[in-house]
Amino acid sequence: MDLFSNLALGFGVALSLKNLALCFVGCFIGTLIGVLPGVGPIATIAMLLPITFGIDPVGALIMLAGIYYGAQYGGSTTAILVNIPGEATSVVTTLDGHQMAKQGRAGVALGISAIGSFIAGSVATVLIAALGAPLTKLALLFGPAEYFSLMVMGLCFAVVLARGSILKAIAMIMLGLLLSTIGTDLETGQERMTFGFAPLSDGLDFAVLAMGIFGFAEVIKNLENPETRDVVRQKVGRLLPNREEMRQSAGPIARGTVLGSILGILPGNGAVLGPFASYTLEKKLAKDPSRFGRGAIEGVAGPESANNAGAQTSFIPLLTLGIPPNAVMALMVGAMTIHGVIPGPQVMTKNPQLFWGMIASMWIGNLMLLIINLPLIGLWVKLLKVPYRLMFPAILLFCCIGIYSINNSPVDVAMTAFFGLFGYALVKFGFEPAPLLLGYVLGKLLEEKMRQALIISRGSFMTFVERPISAGLLLVALVILVVALLPSISKKRDVVFTENS
Repeated sequence: MDLFSNLALGFGVALSLKNLALCFVGCFIGTLIGVLPGVGPIATIAMLLPITFGIDPVGALIMLAGIYYGAQYGGSTTAILVNIPGEATSVVTTLDGHQMAKQGRAGVALGISAIGSFIAGSVATVLIAALGAPLTKLALLFGPAEYFSLMVMGLCFAVVLARGSILKAIAMIMLGLLLSTIGTDLETGQERMTFGFAPLSDGLDFAVLAMGIFGFAEVIKNLENPETRDVVRQKVGRLLPNREEMRQSAGPIARGTVLGSILGILPGNGAVLGPFASYTLEKKLAKDPSRFGRGAIEGVAGPESANNAGAQTSFIPLLTLGIPPNAVMALMVGAMTIHGVIPGPQVMTKNPQLFWGMIASMWIGNLMLLIINLPLIGLWVKLLKVPYRLMFPAILLFCCIGIYSINNSPVDVAMTAFFGLFGYALVKFGFEPAPLLLGYVLGKLLEEKMRQALIISRGSFMTFVERPISAGLLLVALVILVVALLPSISKKRDVVFTENS
């Protein structure tokens, strides 16, 4: 009965007029940036962090969450109509979705994508609600040593699930950890790596780093690519699938939901692998695999369900353990910290309105996305025809105003521009910036928990292996890294990310 009373509390919070409006704004903006290729949820959430300062924590997080899962919906629209994935997780949808659009079945592809996403999102929301309380009780058994080991395991997952070279991913995480140490050491009062530059004495501002590496760098990267948008000329056609199409899609939606939900919980961006795993599974189960890549509806229904389920369940480790599984969740940790909310098991006990309000808002958001997406397809098609060269000055101006408004500091704008160039250089040299942000966010927590554990054990590092849960988590982290470095696994991993990018 506790679950129902908690959900009743959550719906009471989420159904307030202000929170409903913020949920709608988040879902609408999310869909919009998912539709427009070249922005993405990470950059958008980084840009909008300053705006949330004037909103209460519950409303701010409801809006930011809406942007994230809204972008998953919007990304599929671009993938189907233009053959450009608006979001990384929509890559697989282009394979069959765009072929369906060329055959005059764009409406059915968009319809099944929205229906599959809604079903998967609703199931994943129930899963979050069901797993929230038991995982929080488990997390309350964790001491500093266990938390340290859990974060090390999360960073190892981030290494394995990052695109490209494992060594480059490790380098990015190490750099993120290093950047997190800049500023004044709270225990000794000594300044670390500030080089006498006063604005760094309080450490690097999270919004400056995130907006530079993701917002500015994304704009620079998009400007170097000539625009070729193959917008489908055929009519969109009917949106609702017929009975036969629903029958073909039912199995893929169910399997995609299960796969996406499981992979979304994994620390280190497992949600990105959900659509790819679903597509591979559907192709193997199909009686005629040759249909895939030529407009098979199962190739849209499965991956899109996995995509949305993964986006929702990635909130589980964030809300219950305080560990962000991917770059977007790292931004959510930043947003929670800005609002004075400490992510982790205490959120449910000390701030139940925030925890359950956010979960209830996800179900409401999924319903809103269904209503926003299907009737507005004509508008999204028109927006897809707007050239990027007309959009980027507005994006940059918006970023600069947002960053300046945090501390009213021109230095912050200059530092954001520096990190924008740095982020662009990283991408050009084949480094993925997401592990850097995860390393930065977890760095402060990692150092704090390590120091606490060493104080309790009087300086003995053996405390990390003497405590059973801590030793188990470190062992899992070691096994993950060793297995990922095996030549046969490494080759398979490269194939997955080559096909998925």
